[in-house]
Amino acid sequence: MGLKEDIRQAALDYHKEPVPGKIKITATKALTTQKDLALAYSPGVAAPSEEIAKDPSKAADYTARANMVAVVTNGTAVLGLGDIGALAAKPVMEGKGVLFKKFAGIDVFDIEIDEKDPDKLIDIIASLEPTFGGINLEDIKSPECFYIEEKLKERMDIPVFHDDQHGTAIITGAAVINALKVIDKNIEDVRLVTSGAGAAGMACLDLLVTLGMKKSNITVSDSKGVLHQEREDIKNDANRMSYAEGVEPQSLSEALVNADIFLGVSVAGVLKPDMIKPMAKDPIILALANPIPEIMPDLAMEVRPDAIIATGRSDFPNQVNNVLCFPYIFRGALDVGSTIINDEMKAACVYALAELAQLESSDVSSKAYGGKEIKFGREYLIPQPFDPRILLHVAPAVAQAAMDSGVATRQIENMDDYRHKLTEFVYQSGLLMRPIFDAARKDPKRVVLAEGEDERVLRAVQTVIGDGLAQPILIGRPDVVNARLKKIGLNLVIGEDFELVNPQDDPRFKDYWMQYHSIMERQGVSPEIAKAVVRTRSTVIAALMVKRGEADAMLAGLTGRYPKVLQHIIDVIGLKNGTPSSLSAVATDMGNYFITDTNVTANPTAEQIATTTIQAAELVKTFGKTPRVALMSYSNFGSRDGESPKKMRKAFELITAQAPDLAIEGEMDAEYALLPGIRAQTFPNSQFNQRANLMVMPNLDTATTALNMIRYFSQGVTVGPILMGTKQPAHVLNPSSSVRRIINMVAIATVDAQHAAEDIKNTKKQAK
Repeated sequence: MGLKEDIRQAALDYHKEPVPGKIKITATKALTTQKDLALAYSPGVAAPSEEIAKDPSKAADYTARANMVAVVTNGTAVLGLGDIGALAAKPVMEGKGVLFKKFAGIDVFDIEIDEKDPDKLIDIIASLEPTFGGINLEDIKSPECFYIEEKLKERMDIPVFHDDQHGTAIITGAAVINALKVIDKNIEDVRLVTSGAGAAGMACLDLLVTLGMKKSNITVSDSKGVLHQEREDIKNDANRMSYAEGVEPQSLSEALVNADIFLGVSVAGVLKPDMIKPMAKDPIILALANPIPEIMPDLAMEVRPDAIIATGRSDFPNQVNNVLCFPYIFRGALDVGSTIINDEMKAACVYALAELAQLESSDVSSKAYGGKEIKFGREYLIPQPFDPRILLHVAPAVAQAAMDSGVATRQIENMDDYRHKLTEFVYQSGLLMRPIFDAARKDPKRVVLAEGEDERVLRAVQTVIGDGLAQPILIGRPDVVNARLKKIGLNLVIGEDFELVNPQDDPRFKDYWMQYHSIMERQGVSPEIAKAVVRTRSTVIAALMVKRGEADAMLAGLTGRYPKVLQHIIDVIGLKNGTPSSLSAVATDMGNYFITDTNVTANPTAEQIATTTIQAAELVKTFGKTPRVALMSYSNFGSRDGESPKKMRKAFELITAQAPDLAIEGEMDAEYALLPGIRAQTFPNSQFNQRANLMVMPNLDTATTALNMIRYFSQGVTVGPILMGTKQPAHVLNPSSSVRRIINMVAIATVDAQHAAEDIKNTKKQAK
């Protein structure tokens, strides 16, 4: 199945610009002086080399090896592309490296080897052991992959993991464990039939047996039929023969009678609807062929509405996605210097993922996913790929299993400290927006974008639609929008992919200008002025749509000054409590930080700061984070006087009275906010002993300067500004906003609208 042309071109552009490829090497040490050079290279580098020569385990202390994985392929079984060769496989391997780094902080070299002879390939890979802490084999065809992995595990004292086999097996195992829990069946009792006896299929079966399933309850089928002992083609394959023992020759359909589980790791369409009719009550169907599964979930549900279904696709519930596994199992293995990834570690990964899915209805997950509760059940058996908590659950479980099973060369003395370290990574990673995206996808809202003719908006809308983040409504002239869509090569259709409001010809024009006039007539706005404003100011149209319930949220500001756009929103939509403010976030390698007020009030009062802080703290929770608030000033806990310190001290009193459970400290300067050790020396009774992540500034000058300097020096990614305090969801973009920032803000607007809808529902319940 070929790629759509727009996706193909976007992918090519993504890989080509701003520099070719997806990875680069960066130094972790300073190299700015002659002394740095002497330490980094000659003569200083001799010292760690000598230590490693005496004790090889010291490589973990003095080199990057303990955090370095090789992603290795010969390109013989790439994605759905087949044997395309080592060089053509490089983009895929680079992508794997990006996932390792983003999700688990693991550094990767992708190594594409132009060698198909298994024994030669084994020799090449084995020779790389001094460089790496682990080997991830990728896209090597079956059956050679089994042999290669087994021989490498025998020869190497570092983890060797063929993700196509074991990653799929681990996620499948978690899905099976939880599906059985939902339908109250025991793994020892159920009967499973599989279609597919390749690398992934056999690995799934072997792991399920490790988890407690009986081999005698498993029937395996491949392209030549059910495996049984009379089949000549499998007699030299001990593993396949072990699943053929006692099996009678039969068809896949016959094997499925009264079966509890179907596992498909084969080809599209092999499982027909009639074949699942005689399966046992509450059948579990794992149809994992990609991109088209063995049976489409909707077809399966037509004949077996009691079925529990998982696929490899992202557009159906229960996606079996290997990214849930490989970064995290390697993280745990590397952190204890494991010599292997054994069955105990795989099982630990399975149970950790299964347990995390069962926790999804907790208040923590509710906050992480924008207040929308995700309940463990038939359509939620395994965590979502971008759940930032996977690392915190899986890596410690894997590390503990490695230590308990005796394959760890290093011990983690304090597991709580280890989890805290992992938590810090999650906060420092680039996953800031993931909880927002996941929440938005659960209940996409109608978001109207005032500057619908802007190319950035059109590009953003393509991603918004593709990712299911919102139901976009654009304001713009149809001929202009169509011309720009054609110019930039986007295959979006007005009326099908998104709604378009034409400001020059909309049947609601009279209703709009009359409503705007009624709102503004006591501010000198005549009917003629109202008509002109509504005709020419897309921001006003967007605000009226939100007020009238024709849209759930709005974005504007790409072509206007922030104060003017904000005033239109205030005029039409209004304020909750008279205090508008904004919050901006910046994701850096040092962590994710939120700063307020970055755009609205030049010199807020203590009362305004208190209101803003409480609103911002609630918003930070939407990102899945616990707010730790620092009230910023040039004074530290009363050390100096002046307007700013006095104002922030008063704000502190107001906030602690209104939100006594909020972790807040101040007033303090940036050093005290970001360096807990220094803060503890001066003020040991601080309400929190970590870095602050929500910085409340005393005025607009400080807020904007701090935000832009952090962004510049860290090369961080900015999210926002996020407008707070309006009666209905509305946000003002900066004219410099990128496509990515618009996408982020659309997702935030959707989540904001979800919260607003929930507030209305709760208010109605209370009224009753």
